[in-house]
Amino acid sequence: MSAGMGGDRLRRVAVTLAEVFCIVGTLVGTGVIGTRVAESSGGALAADATRIAPAGPAFSIWSVIYLGLFALTIYQWLPSQATRARHRATGWWVAASMVLNAAWLLVTQAGWIWVSVGVIVTLALVLGVVVRRLTEVAAEGPVDRVVLDGTLGLYLGWVAVATCANITAALVSSGVEPGAAVADAAAVGVLVVVAVLGVVLARRLGGRLAVAGAMAWGLAWIVVGRLTDEPESLATAIAAGVAAVVVVAAALVARRRGWADDTAPA
Repeated sequence: MSAGMGGDRLRRVAVTLAEVFCIVGTLVGTGVIGTRVAESSGGALAADATRIAPAGPAFSIWSVIYLGLFALTIYQWLPSQATRARHRATGWWVAASMVLNAAWLLVTQAGWIWVSVGVIVTLALVLGVVVRRLTEVAAEGPVDRVVLDGTLGLYLGWVAVATCANITAALVSSGVEPGAAVADAAAVGVLVVVAVLGVVLARRLGGRLAVAGAMAWGLAWIVVGRLTDEPESLATAIAAGVAAVVVVAAALVARRRGWADDTAPA
């Protein structure tokens, strides 16, 4: 066996083991063998804990992401995929993302809310590298676009919004509880940051619709949460709605101006 083929096998094994660990973490986070995320860390991550928390149904996007990661794990084992540049460029990073995902779920179980911030920020950075590398190596066919570009784009977009929500939750759980007007202003400020991040990602990653779509999904459910649940905040809802529009518009403009890689429209 050549050194290159041996490295390819090791990478695929690493992705598979990371997927298994991710599944275990998911079972913990969904309450099958642990405490549901919304009930862990003293409820700091519940849908009604902060102004930046999306409403509960938003988290159903994880079902799509986890299914995609499972499909990706199987896909990389196909003989035709063994030596492909896309897997070589992203495989170890994808494995790292799944380990970090499970680690985040485990540290929230322990109530280590600030540690969870460090983990999710690292996860967001890792996913940024993954999707950037996908942008640099052309996709080959619809399966590639769905399994790699689609899954990892959704993953990055959602985690980008979740990171801001996680930081906000950590601050609130640490006793940072300003009055309603200041809290509204702070929430709007965070959502401005999310909108700017969406624009940056659109420019750097070629206007990937999966990234923008996942970000808009999370932002839209912040709107729902702040209009229908505690803490109610019209200002936050409006800011989240505007941010969602900005993120999607930035992606569409990036694609129209040719910043997008035509071979990877996800």
